[in-house]
Amino acid sequence: MNNPRSSSPSVSLATSDLLDNQRKSSCGEFSRLEKKMGVRRMTFHSKSMPRGSMFLDQEVTRKSLDKRFDLFRTMSGKLERQISNLRGKPIVRSLHDHEEITESLTADRFFDALQGPELETLKEKEKIVLPEDKTWPFLLRFPITSYGMCLGVSSQAIMWKTLATTDAEKFLHVTQVVNHVLWWISLILLMAVSITYLFKTIFFFEAVRREFRHPIRVNFFFAPLISVLFLALGIPHSITSSLPSTLWYFFMAPILFLEMKIYGQWMSGGQRRLSKVANPTNHLSIVGNFVGALLGATMGLEEGPMFFFSIGLAYYLVLFVTLYQRLPTNETLPKELHPVFFLFVAAPAVASMAWTKISASFDLGSRLAYFISLFLCFSLVVRINFFRGFKFSLAWWAYTFPMTAVATATIKYSGEVTGVATQLLSVLLSGAATLTVIGVLVMTVVHAFVKCDLFPNDVAIAISAEQPKQKKWFKHLKVLDPEDNQIDVEAPPLLNV
Repeated sequence: MNNPRSSSPSVSLATSDLLDNQRKSSCGEFSRLEKKMGVRRMTFHSKSMPRGSMFLDQEVTRKSLDKRFDLFRTMSGKLERQISNLRGKPIVRSLHDHEEITESLTADRFFDALQGPELETLKEKEKIVLPEDKTWPFLLRFPITSYGMCLGVSSQAIMWKTLATTDAEKFLHVTQVVNHVLWWISLILLMAVSITYLFKTIFFFEAVRREFRHPIRVNFFFAPLISVLFLALGIPHSITSSLPSTLWYFFMAPILFLEMKIYGQWMSGGQRRLSKVANPTNHLSIVGNFVGALLGATMGLEEGPMFFFSIGLAYYLVLFVTLYQRLPTNETLPKELHPVFFLFVAAPAVASMAWTKISASFDLGSRLAYFISLFLCFSLVVRINFFRGFKFSLAWWAYTFPMTAVATATIKYSGEVTGVATQLLSVLLSGAATLTVIGVLVMTVVHAFVKCDLFPNDVAIAISAEQPKQKKWFKHLKVLDPEDNQIDVEAPPLLNV
């Protein structure tokens, strides 16, 4: 019999030749057809995708979003539940998560979870309710301390206005154009910061509420109010020469209500007593009284400015002694917060100018406050360690406003005691204050837009309302000797196998 496999090579060769001939003939026919009809544009029509597949990527992205940020959003919970109910997919949110974020934080909880003079560092045993390995939304990272920029720039507008209107400084030939430009820059900056923080209040109200309950950060809520007072004091004469006195009451009403809350907590005791929360940032509440008194006296008022000046003087003496006393409950400020020491200079400098306006002369009281601020400024400037060894942060703006305040008070003093020494001192302090503001402003722009590290995750507002639970066997820790560092740890009980 003939083997069928023996003929397979010849059959395969014949088949391949036949396919080549058909391919060549089809190519030839296609080329002839192309010559007759010409080159035409080919259109491709895609088929419809299966139902639901076109939203696959969006569904994956939606599931990948971290829901923990929703705990701080103002209306996300209600709106999301309403939309989900309409779609027929109700969301069952954990009751524990809801109570975790809505429960009000006490001052004790902040002191238990955070450490450091500014209560900004999370303790090792604590955990936050927001993800630590992700960059949070910008509004959550935008703190109330950002108003320090407004204080620094707006105070410069007042200083240059004083330079242009003081007779003792006429030899500098300073025009009011500088004051005009700085005032508009200050107004734009204040509006930008305020609008941003307003958005934070609207979309992340829980974060703002936690900042207000923070024992230290609550002092920075005076900053936007003081910035408005600075704008009123530094307004150029080309815009208006005087403001209506009724506007002063409108400005000082929120300051009075906020002071009643904070000063009452200082006296009432508890974890918010002054000896516990004393910090250089408390000077912001004191400065608000003196700036309000200065503005009121400039408008021609008498009793109102004297009222706020008296409050500021009384509480400044108490705060000054408390901070200098350094009670055992007060911690030493780290290097990163050395700039806030310059807030010691701001209150007496502004008080000197306020009393000058109230008494209509640079008398003994004005000189007393001015010399205190001048001495404190020099005692801080000569300490080189206060200006090196730490990275840039928003705390650096604490350099600007106090230095500008003491420079402005020096200009006022040179107008009363005219001489080469006072004029030279005015020029030196004004130049130093201006260079400080320019340098800090440039560093702020670099870190905000180039390095993008100006606003890190704000862990101080993300602490949990409850203390972390410890294991039962961990409660058996016993210290044998108070002077010995050895600790006897009782191991957890073994399970019977």
